[in-house]
Amino acid sequence: MSHTITLYVDGACRGNPGLGGWGAYIVSGQQEHKICGGEDHTTNNRMELTAAIKGIEFCPKDAKLVIYTDSNYVKQGITEWIHGWKKKNWKDVKNPDLWQELDASCQGREIEWHWIKGHAGHAGNEMADLLANQGADETLKKSKLSASSASTTEDKKKSEPDWLLDDPFGLDLMTDDEEELEEPIEVEETEIDTAAPEPNSHSQAMNEAQPVQMHPHIVITPATVELHGPRQLILDTETTGFYYQDGDRIIEIGAIEMINRKLTGSSIHIYTNPQKPVGDSVNVHGITDEFLQDKPLFEEISQVLFDYLQGAEIIAHNATFDMNFLDMEFKRAGHVALSEVCEVTDTLAMAKSKHPGQKNSLDALVRRYEIPQRDRTFHGALLDAEILSDVYLAMTGGQVSFDMDALSQTEEQGNRSGSARIEMELPVILPSDEELAEHEKWVKQFQEKHGTPCLFAK
Repeated sequence: MSHTITLYVDGACRGNPGLGGWGAYIVSGQQEHKICGGEDHTTNNRMELTAAIKGIEFCPKDAKLVIYTDSNYVKQGITEWIHGWKKKNWKDVKNPDLWQELDASCQGREIEWHWIKGHAGHAGNEMADLLANQGADETLKKSKLSASSASTTEDKKKSEPDWLLDDPFGLDLMTDDEEELEEPIEVEETEIDTAAPEPNSHSQAMNEAQPVQMHPHIVITPATVELHGPRQLILDTETTGFYYQDGDRIIEIGAIEMINRKLTGSSIHIYTNPQKPVGDSVNVHGITDEFLQDKPLFEEISQVLFDYLQGAEIIAHNATFDMNFLDMEFKRAGHVALSEVCEVTDTLAMAKSKHPGQKNSLDALVRRYEIPQRDRTFHGALLDAEILSDVYLAMTGGQVSFDMDALSQTEEQGNRSGSARIEMELPVILPSDEELAEHEKWVKQFQEKHGTPCLFAK
């Protein structure tokens, strides 16, 4: 029979990069295990990852692991970002060696990952932090002993000049400078302030907001492309029913960020406990009462969600439905209505104006604009938001397929650099006699049916 083991893992670094340590506090029934280690020259992210790897490898394979980390970099990396990294063959990923090692150590195991706020008085996390610093202290002692032993040997050689030690060409200085430039980029670019994470640091709206404690069930993906301009958020919600007036509640919110008609890669996704049965709506979204039992109440996540959404243009299909529910939920949580701080665009109204008398559901628009199909056996807020982004771009001017990475940025930089344009003649394919005859036949049928000349007549 498998049993459950709880792990608290943490990393520490004195200077980033600098002397670092990792620690794992492992609780299995009545037994406790404490392991730690460190490195002379490392980063905080690498120590956080190492703590998770060492903790997992310490535990038997058949045990269920419940892991707590105060690093959103580790938690979101192993549960969300890693899938995209694998598809790109780890291109442009910091610390790929440790991420691959962590991924390998997780294979074949049952693991639950949880984020916990660091330095907040939680006993397990405080013990892991203590172990991480102990690992750094032990590493420092070993380094001093090694240095002391080496100095004895060096004293004997002082009279022997060594041009490599003097480094007349400045080679060592060049290496040091390069390393000093490399590691801080890692922290700024990929680490989410593990000591006191702010939920969406890439967004100006979130930067201006007061720091809010991140709830472990809030999933905010940071932007992968830096763009400037007004924010648009393509949004969708799932609810327990159709009528907010009758007490129906939101159970899922998903939104993805777009700036200048390009996705930034940033998104927010949250499940909430409605404190009432989902009823027949489960047939639409597939979200069960059991799944929502441990999810936060809307009030618990309202501040983070409000900070992420406010000031942006909200784009939604049948936006009145989503905004009525969001306004109701935010008011219950003590905020102003979201519609008071956001511009709202309804793609359903837009589609009805553009295609009067036709079906304008999201599925119908996907077919009409020939957008690649996704599996929509059940509706999901983030999935529907992604689909709607394609539909919105198609309805408002074209661009449907695009790379969420830096492709668009590269194109803009290429245009600004004045690169030479390549011009080529495209072949002209003329219609055959049979095709011309079919065209004439169709034009006559159109004129007979509508009583007006066809636009395509000669």
